[in-house]
Amino acid sequence: MKNFISTILVAAACMCAATFAMAEDHGCISSPNGVTDVYLFTDNGKAYYQVEHHSNPFISTSRLGLVTNAFDFSELEYVGIEQSPLEGCYEMNRTKASKAEFKVNQAVVTFRNPKGETLQVEFRVGNNDVAFRYIIPKAGETGSVRIMNELTEFSFNDSPSHNYVKTYLTPQSHALIGWKRTKPSYEEYYGIGNPVDAKNDYGHGYTFPALFQLGGDGWVLVSETGVDGRFCGSRLSEYYETSGNVEGLVGASYKIEFPMPDENNGNGTSEPAIAIPGATPWRTITLGKTLAPIVETTVAWDHIEPLYETKHDYKFGKSAWSWIVWQDASMNMPDQKAYVDFASEMGLPYLLVDALWDEKLGYEGIEELAAYAKSKNVDLFLWYSSSGWWNDIVQGPYNIMSNPILRKRDMRWMKEIGVKGIKVDFFGGDKQETMLYYESILSDADDNGLMCIFHGATLPRGWEKLYPNYVGSEAVRASENLVFSQYECEQEAQAACLHPFIRNAVGSMEFGGCFLNERLSRGNNRGTTRRTTDVFQIGTLVLYQNAVQMLALAPNNLTDAPQLCLDFVKEVPTTWDETRYIAGFPGENVVLARRNGDKWYVVAVNAVDQPLEVNVKDVLKELGIEKASVRLIDGGNDPKESKASASTKISVSKNDAAVLVIG
Repeated sequence: MKNFISTILVAAACMCAATFAMAEDHGCISSPNGVTDVYLFTDNGKAYYQVEHHSNPFISTSRLGLVTNAFDFSELEYVGIEQSPLEGCYEMNRTKASKAEFKVNQAVVTFRNPKGETLQVEFRVGNNDVAFRYIIPKAGETGSVRIMNELTEFSFNDSPSHNYVKTYLTPQSHALIGWKRTKPSYEEYYGIGNPVDAKNDYGHGYTFPALFQLGGDGWVLVSETGVDGRFCGSRLSEYYETSGNVEGLVGASYKIEFPMPDENNGNGTSEPAIAIPGATPWRTITLGKTLAPIVETTVAWDHIEPLYETKHDYKFGKSAWSWIVWQDASMNMPDQKAYVDFASEMGLPYLLVDALWDEKLGYEGIEELAAYAKSKNVDLFLWYSSSGWWNDIVQGPYNIMSNPILRKRDMRWMKEIGVKGIKVDFFGGDKQETMLYYESILSDADDNGLMCIFHGATLPRGWEKLYPNYVGSEAVRASENLVFSQYECEQEAQAACLHPFIRNAVGSMEFGGCFLNERLSRGNNRGTTRRTTDVFQIGTLVLYQNAVQMLALAPNNLTDAPQLCLDFVKEVPTTWDETRYIAGFPGENVVLARRNGDKWYVVAVNAVDQPLEVNVKDVLKELGIEKASVRLIDGGNDPKESKASASTKISVSKNDAAVLVIG
């Protein structure tokens, strides 16, 4: 059956080429090594693109265009194209790679509408990544436009009857639902390996990033980057069928959608407005015959530039955090000082002081705690609610971050007492007004030397490069859900085997994990029961990438957790020079390698009944290492460390992991 479907799709690709020969073919933009091609067409006044990878159609006939309140670019005539090679290199210190290089062929394609007004589409085509955006040149006296509709599609040669494309998507929730009306917050469940016509609970499409498996031909990851206060965050629509320009071929299509009107309690417009000349954010497509390009891509940062420079030297690392295990009752001075002592003993540079500190400790209490922490070589992060006027949150401090006057007042105070960062929670929307709010928090925070983490928040879209003090976002169904629901504990390993291929592939992910309590509660004797092993938990410190990791450890772990695990927590870094995919399949298992300096950390995690077999020889070969010292940590809840050699074979059971330290 698979061969039959492949034959149909190859035939469809040939039909597509033949059909567009009858339409207007405007040429091809090829990657530097020629394995990826973007074809441009117009037909009946509409513009299309198509992406082939290794001569296979990865993105089939897909629409291009915009509709603004001033210019209608839904009907387009091709004018011309200018192509040139482009390459760059840059450094980052807060994501999957400290140095990145890109080589692309750049093309600026010019179209005009029936009125003669101009729209440009800039493509950058790399060997495994395609990025494109719209540019609206200056036209007459018009100095700004509101973009009412973006026509961009991502289409696949498929139909429900073929079931060729498998999807790995997380839906956009209704607005103003959930706890205290805080959604959408990018915390819905993934559909795993679903057909294109699978239904979700909401009907509002899907959040970025979106992963698609094209039978045995390869993988496509679709996302966006470069979203700041000058645009809104976008998403994919629900699936719909299109006939495209190929007679008899049904296409599975998804379209760019803007935020829902009722996000953020109806405040702000759904449609973004831009000054012109101006450009939209980049739409990104990562292509791979294997999953390696998906996991290793840096396209989220390749084509954007920092928005401001900082005079501060931000220090990244791990943080203790009382709320995740000890919950609201821990917001008192003795418990917070106990966590300071714990952080100090573990060598953790930070303690996150979570919600209700303004009520339970007060500003004077925080000053006392900050001084005590400083005496122990620990610094504070403080939690704030983002809310003002769009949800029902009463956990304080609230109505401060949303007020520029009070926000700056508190940030100056935090700078004076030595606080190093903030965690801002419960945003609930993707409108341009909300993106500007994120940016305002970041900018004001940098003025005062504060790092920023966002929870209950949107996907970061290149923010590690745009904002020098941004250090991570949740934007995933994260660790608090393990505390609240046993079902989440049962599914923890499966979810962990999704994130390197989807969410964490495009941006930092502040999960807040590494539980070493068997029961996820104070006292370690009640509440939900962890199903994953101790080695699995420490392995997530390699699996999940975020420059500041909030840990779910508790002071009791100093006496009831394996010392080997505690030692690894102290050792493992939170910043990386390189990330490599070794093996794995979304939702089943993953073998992932990250390098810090001359040392590689490799984690193998398994979520299925079939044991995951890992040969150290194969890992070393994938990393290009002929000879090195290798430490192996395995053993589940009875972890052991041993020396490994190239002949060592590791078997990882369900809900378990193994960690290799090489070098």
